[in-house]
Amino acid sequence: MKMEIQKAYDYIELWKESMTDHNGNIPKRLKDDQTEEDFWSSMLERKERHKPDPYAQIVQQELLTLLNSDDHVLEIGPGWGNYTFAIADQVQKLTCIDSSKSIVQFLEAQAADKGIGNMQLIHEKWENEKARTTYDVVFGFNCYYRMYDIGKALLKMNETANRLVIAGMTTGPEKPHYMELQQMGYKINLRRRDYIHILNVLYQLGILANCKIVKLQSKKSYSSYEKLLRDNTTKILDTDYNAREVESVINKYVLEKDGTYEYVYPFHAALIYWNPVRL
Repeated sequence: MKMEIQKAYDYIELWKESMTDHNGNIPKRLKDDQTEEDFWSSMLERKERHKPDPYAQIVQQELLTLLNSDDHVLEIGPGWGNYTFAIADQVQKLTCIDSSKSIVQFLEAQAADKGIGNMQLIHEKWENEKARTTYDVVFGFNCYYRMYDIGKALLKMNETANRLVIAGMTTGPEKPHYMELQQMGYKINLRRRDYIHILNVLYQLGILANCKIVKLQSKKSYSSYEKLLRDNTTKILDTDYNAREVESVINKYVLEKDGTYEYVYPFHAALIYWNPVRL
């Protein structure tokens, strides 16, 4: 039974509002399919073969404990396969759906190279997919950023799963120098949607989900000080800021080692999971 909530706590509407940037506009990549396709095409030009991000290998350990060897899993928005091939190695069958043709072609080629025969790939947006197939497990990680109607997207995941739904997302905290700069009065482009929004939307829909927080660490290395500064000032929204002051804050969190500059900071991943609820 769907829960009734006050309009002031309509988390679905809050999600939609938070899709806009700090100027009140929805970024083109979030609303234009060709812009999104161009993004993934350019990203994959740098990837000759599949290699999961280091943090994803840690999240995999938690994710795989939720899967059974006889599962048929649907993965939504696999990207370049941070979880895809680890899942395929453990379950009976894996179906992936992605809106990017470049992603589908990349994963097909990588699956062939790895000799993986239990994968099926579908080129389609999850929100538009019409098939009534159900799966033992429906899983998606960091795939929600373009899903404007998050309520319908999550309900569809719930309705399509027979045993389990898993919604994953990386989360903060932000790099500590950004948080310090914000406390000093700088305008910082902090993330506007997070895993807690998904938990709240599920609550609104009448679904009480479990949530596992996975501790992670990011280590960024830069070959020059200029690259370090360039990469760590992108979230500053002030058009005219005190460069020397910003630099002094960044330096607190950076170590120089053998001619490179290392920035190590903690962040987390959230695995939200639940047994499908027949609403």
